[in-house]
Amino acid sequence: MSDTAKEKRGMRWLPLESNPDAFNTFVKKLGVNMDYSFGDVFGLDPELLMMVPQPCIAMMLLFPINKAHEDNSAIEKEKILKEGQKLPDNIWFMDQTIGNACGTVGLVHAIANNRDKLQLDDGHLKTFFEESKKIPSNERCSMLGETEAIADAHEESANDGQTDAPDLEDRTNLHFICFTAVDGNLFEFDGRKSFPINHGKTTSETFLSDAAQLCKKFMARNPESMEFNITALSKN
Repeated sequence: MSDTAKEKRGMRWLPLESNPDAFNTFVKKLGVNMDYSFGDVFGLDPELLMMVPQPCIAMMLLFPINKAHEDNSAIEKEKILKEGQKLPDNIWFMDQTIGNACGTVGLVHAIANNRDKLQLDDGHLKTFFEESKKIPSNERCSMLGETEAIADAHEESANDGQTDAPDLEDRTNLHFICFTAVDGNLFEFDGRKSFPINHGKTTSETFLSDAAQLCKKFMARNPESMEFNITALSKN
């Protein structure tokens, strides 16, 4: 299903800013225990990655969508449909059916697939995860949009950024995805795709550098752009 077709099924939200403080405020409002928090990744060279607290359990990448990315995604999808890939039974994924909601979709993927490490207080997000187990991945974003407390938290975070929030109808080519590990494999979670992408083996010690290598591949497909931004979810 195209991105436009997905949006027609849902609604449009204000896009989130790639801001770790806003991310932390957002997930805390939804009941996530802050033993882990988001922080900036200032670069992908080894000496800059050393500044990221460990263990790191998820990475959020904001990047500009271009033709090279779309072409690569089409080739990647065709290969997976032909050859298959390993998906653990406990992996959690949802399609993005709400326009501009990719930031919240990425954050939800990061939290949902690390619930064994993160403590969730009783509340709307914990209830959402419990109830979403009963429905297909392509219906979960609609449920997310209908959860008023989550939608309100998203809107508040979008308006609390360091830059002015755009108009609701503005379209942006900037897109959030999440990298995190499930059962020893590094997965890419992109709500615009039909399923999570298994990028191979990783460990708690190598996850940060492994995810950084994937980020470099995204950058290589758009070497002229300066619109990339990375945040990491790490132990305090």
